[in-house]
Amino acid sequence: MTTTSADQAAAPEPLWRPSPERVEAARLTRFHRFAAAEHGAPSPAGDDPAADYAALHRWSVGEPDGFWRAVTRWFDVSLGQGADRALADASLPGARWFPGATVNYAAHALRWADDPASAEEPALLAVDEGQQPRPVSRRELRDRVAVLAEEMRRLGVAPGDRVSGYLPNIPEAVVAFLATAAVGAVWTSCAPDFGARSVLDRFQQVEPVLLFTVDGYRYGGKEHDRRATVAELRRELPSLRATVHIPLLGSEPPPGALSWEELTAPGPNPPRPVYQQVPFDHPLWVLYSSGTTGLPKAIVQSQGGILVEHLKQLGLHCDLGAGDRLYWYTSTGWMMWNFLVSGLLVGATVVVHDGGPAYPAADAQWRIAERTRATLFGTSAAYITACAKQDVHPGRDLDLSATRCVATTGSPLPPDGFRWLHEEVGADLWIASVSGGTDVCSCFAGAVPTLPVHVGELQAPCLGTDLQAWDPAGRPLVEEVGELVVTNPMPSMPVRFWNDPEDRRYRESYFETYPGVWRHGDWITVTRHGGVVIHGRSDSTLNRQGVRMGSADIYEVVERLPQVRESLVVGVELPDGGYWMPLFVQLAEGVADDDALRTAIAAALRTELSPRHVPDDVVVVPGIPHTLTGKRLEVPVKRLLQGTPLERAVNPGSVDDVELLASFAALGARRTGGSPGENPGRGAAARG
Repeated sequence: MTTTSADQAAAPEPLWRPSPERVEAARLTRFHRFAAAEHGAPSPAGDDPAADYAALHRWSVGEPDGFWRAVTRWFDVSLGQGADRALADASLPGARWFPGATVNYAAHALRWADDPASAEEPALLAVDEGQQPRPVSRRELRDRVAVLAEEMRRLGVAPGDRVSGYLPNIPEAVVAFLATAAVGAVWTSCAPDFGARSVLDRFQQVEPVLLFTVDGYRYGGKEHDRRATVAELRRELPSLRATVHIPLLGSEPPPGALSWEELTAPGPNPPRPVYQQVPFDHPLWVLYSSGTTGLPKAIVQSQGGILVEHLKQLGLHCDLGAGDRLYWYTSTGWMMWNFLVSGLLVGATVVVHDGGPAYPAADAQWRIAERTRATLFGTSAAYITACAKQDVHPGRDLDLSATRCVATTGSPLPPDGFRWLHEEVGADLWIASVSGGTDVCSCFAGAVPTLPVHVGELQAPCLGTDLQAWDPAGRPLVEEVGELVVTNPMPSMPVRFWNDPEDRRYRESYFETYPGVWRHGDWITVTRHGGVVIHGRSDSTLNRQGVRMGSADIYEVVERLPQVRESLVVGVELPDGGYWMPLFVQLAEGVADDDALRTAIAAALRTELSPRHVPDDVVVVPGIPHTLTGKRLEVPVKRLLQGTPLERAVNPGSVDDVELLASFAALGARRTGGSPGENPGRGAAARG
C-alpha cells in the first residue's frame, strides 16, 4: 500500500521525524540511489523522504525481479552460476525464487571473519543474569563452526537431515545452528523452559538425527535442572544418532552423550570452513506455530529465502551494518531468535541474553542495552508497558546514547508505549513497532529509518511486501479495519509444512479465504499517510452490533489503569443468537475486586473508545494464560467459554501455565449447562 504526496500532507503531526542528516546517512537512502542507477527504480527526489519511500515501495512490489536482484547485488549475495531470474513463478502458494541458484546461509553469516581488520571484533556478546557481556570474536565463532561442522559430517549428518537444539539463548546455540547450515542440514530448536511433551510435539514431526542439549538453565536467579527432560527426549526420539551435552550448570555428559567442548574446540590449527552449496529453496530451518489447538505447524523456510529477506530487513529497514550492535530479548523457541542471529549477515554484533526479562530488576533489559552499547534494542510491547507501570526511567538513570532505535513486537505497542519511550528514553529515539510472524520469520510492516513515527502506528509496509487491508469481498480499504493480506510472494514465505501431503494444511492456513492471496489472520488499518495499525487477531474478532473491534484497542485502554496488570477479552456467540463479551483481568498487587474497579474500567472504555467496547462482564482471574511465546490465548479461551472441553480446546503443551485455564473451562461448563444468558461474573460492568 503506497500513498501520494497529497495523502502525506494530510497526515497528523508525528511523534518523531528523522533529521535530514539521519535520512541522508541511512543505508536505505543509499540503496535507493543504487537501485535507481542500476536496476530501474524511480530516482529519489531527495526533498520528501516519505514520497521517496512510497515510490520505492511501489517499485519493489510492482517489479519484484528488479527489486530482489538489486537486494542481492547490494548485499553481495553469492548465488552460484545458475540464477538468471529472481522470481520465475509468482504463484501463491508455490512461488519459485532464483531457480538454478545455489547458496549457503552460514557462509554469508561468517564471511566477516575473513577480513583480518575485523576478525577479532565481537560477533557475539553473551550476557547472562550477571549482566557482564562476554565477547566471542568473529574468528572464534567461525573456527568453532568449522570444527563442529566437520564433526557433524563425521557423525553422518548430511544435507537435508534435521538437527535439533534444546538450548537457551547462548553462543553455543548460534554455533550449533550455523554448523547445521554449513552442512546443509535443517535446524530446529526449542527453549529449555519447554516441557518434554511440548518439545516432542515439535521434534517428533521432523525426526532429528542430532540433538544439542543443556543440563539446565538459569532464570530469575534460580537454576533449573533439565537432565530428566533430556533423558525423556532421547528415549522418545528414535531417529537420534547422537546427543551433544552442553554443561551450562556444570554436570558431566550422561552415558552415551558427546561432549560439546570436545566437538568444538578449535585447537591451534582449526580447519577452514566448508560450506555446502544448496539450492536456493533448500530448507534452512523448521519453525513452529503456537500449537494451541493441535500439533504445532512445522513451518519450513529456505536458505536463500531467509538470507535475502533478512538482509533486506536488517540492512535496510533496521539500518544495521558493521559496527552496529543488535540486542533483541528472545528465546530459541521464538522466531525472533532466528531473526536476531541474522544480524551476523550484515556484520552487526549480536547480543545473546540468557536470563529472565526483568531480573534482577525491572530495568534489566535496559541495563544490558547500556552495557552492550546496543545500536538497536528490541523487546516486547508488554515489557515496555511493564516498565511504564513500574516507574522505570531508562533515559534518566542509564547511558543509552548508543541506542538509536527501540523496536517492539509480540503484540501491538499501545499509544502510551510510544509516548513513554519518547519521554523516558529520548526525544530523538526512533521507535519501531513491527509486525510479522513465525510464518514468514520476518516483518510485513514496521521499521523504516527515513520515515516519521506516528503514535500507535507501524511506520509503513516493508519493501517487497504488498501489504493491504481487505474487506470480505477482497476490496482494499484505507482508514478502515480489514484483513491483513499480502498479495505478492515474499522469499521467506514457507516452502512447505513438514509432513503436509499436497500442501493441504499450508493452503488451508493462508490461502482459503482469498485464493492466491496470503491472509495472515490480523485486523489492520492502513492509514492515508501509509502507516499501519494492528488491531489484533481476526480469528478472535470482537463483533458487537455489526461493528468489528480489535482486542488490542481494549487492552491498551484497560492496561493503562494502574489497577490492572493484564487483561484478556473475547466475544462469544450464544446459541440463542446473542453475544457475550467478557473481559478477564489480572489485578495489580493489593487491588480489591469490587464495583469501583468495574466502574473505572467501563468509564475508561466508554470515554476513550466507545460504549460498544464496554464489556458485558468484568471477571477477575489469577492470571492471563499465554502461548509459550507470550501470545494471549484468546481463541482457546473463547472455545472453553463455548463449552469445548479443555483437552479439545487447547494443547496443554503449548501453554505457559495450563492451570490458569481451569477457571475458564469451569466457567464455560457452567454457562453451557445453564441458560445462555446467565451472568457468570461477580458483577456486570455498566452497559453502554
